[in-house]
Amino acid sequence: MRREMNGVTKSRFEMFSNNDEAVINKKLPKELLLRIFSFLDVVTLCRCAQVSRGRVVENISKRCGGFLRKLSLRGCLGVGDNALRTFAQNCRNIEVLNLNGCTKITDATCTSLSKFCSKLRHLDLASCTSITNLSLKALSEGCPLLEQLNISWCDQVTKDGIQALVRGCGGLKALFLKGCTQLEDEALKYIGAHCPELVTLNLQTCLQITDDGLITICRGCHKLQSLCASGCSNITDAILNALGQNCPRLRILEVARCSQLTDVGFTTLARNCHELEKMDLEECVQITDSTLIQLSIHCPRLQVLSLSHCELITDDGIRHLGNGACAHDRLEVIELDNCPLITDASLEHLKSCHSLERIELYDCQQITRAGIKRLRTHLPNIKVHAYFAPVTPPPSVGGSRQRFCRCCIIL
Repeated sequence: MRREMNGVTKSRFEMFSNNDEAVINKKLPKELLLRIFSFLDVVTLCRCAQVSRGRVVENISKRCGGFLRKLSLRGCLGVGDNALRTFAQNCRNIEVLNLNGCTKITDATCTSLSKFCSKLRHLDLASCTSITNLSLKALSEGCPLLEQLNISWCDQVTKDGIQALVRGCGGLKALFLKGCTQLEDEALKYIGAHCPELVTLNLQTCLQITDDGLITICRGCHKLQSLCASGCSNITDAILNALGQNCPRLRILEVARCSQLTDVGFTTLARNCHELEKMDLEECVQITDSTLIQLSIHCPRLQVLSLSHCELITDDGIRHLGNGACAHDRLEVIELDNCPLITDASLEHLKSCHSLERIELYDCQQITRAGIKRLRTHLPNIKVHAYFAPVTPPPSVGGSRQRFCRCCIIL
């Protein structure tokens, strides 16, 4: 949309320019400007930024500063330290700030936030790979109310940064450290000692983590409800025992590719953590039907279960699960891809799971189309993902007719 102003044609986005004489900035009160910006998505904000030569963050902060409590700049690649310094100076009441993927920012941004934004509670710095321990030290000194921090893929962070952070931000409830590959057990010991309110911890692909560090977390963070340790291949059943003994409120456990975990550990876990809702056990290759028996008996709230590549699981384990407390009203997703011992009998055992929305059956060679069709007669809305090996076609007679591969059928 374009309009005439003093003989000059202007687009609507030019109304958000950095020109102090812009009509929208002169005529509209700050409260209304903030209301307008609250309806804009990231794409629209970026369009505004392009028109205003990258000054949209400064303009938002100058016009709406004291009123702004939440802002997401996720994926705004053009936003840098200077813009965020101006933002921090003007938006001192900001509580929730998402800078995920703002790859230009450095420790200088966290220094600014520390200096001016003492009310900050949630901060997302995921994939801001220039962030170092200096940022965590700054946040510790200036943002004591911080409850949730995401520094996933900030791979320059070490135990020294974590130590500084938790000493000043003891009220942390959620900490996302996915891909922080330099972190060792010592970092987890600091968290366990200083963060008793911790509810969510993500350590995916923190490859140096072992039982020692995670046991400290379990003993110090009794309110823990969600733990992701997928890819932490050094951990053993000692972790499952520690969770069972110390974290009865656990709802989400993701331990994909932790191949040392066994039925013994999952038995202890199931018998003590009755509120489990989601479990990712992909490539926990040692578990058998015994684990499913324990889950079926002790975990009535289970909604999502991934058993991908658990090659020892059989129809009997699925039978117990289908007859378990979670089956009729709770179980929504089950992933059984690459479980070679699963047959159509498993689908029969699951037909009474009325809440089941999706089942994964990729590379389950003993599952047939007929079995899936029978399941659908009981669960007509279920999404079934499977594929079948192509049947070798007969040789063509008298010509080179085109052949079509019939594999990878999404049902």
